[in-house]
Amino acid sequence: IRRRVRMCYWKRWRYPRTKVKHLVALGVSLDMAIKHATSRKKYWRMSRTPALRYAMPNKWLKQQGLLSLKQLWYEQASLRGTA
Repeated sequence: IRRRVRMCYWKRWRYPRTKVKHLVALGVSLDMAIKHATSRKKYWRMSRTPALRYAMPNKWLKQQGLLSLKQLWYEQASLRGTA
């Protein structure tokens, strides 16, 4: 799910200039941001690149409101109890 969310952000930014601006704002170096923003690779493949994983780590995604399926599963399992 996290990869899909990264892909959606990448797709939403749309233009290379916008991608560079957002990547730099999220802490990626200018050189790496330009390299990734001008890449011809498609969205799904770009969502796994180091620049996007550095710019949007799991902690950042959690701050944006992404829920952890693992944590939800454990919470539900503890409510069910055992047979």
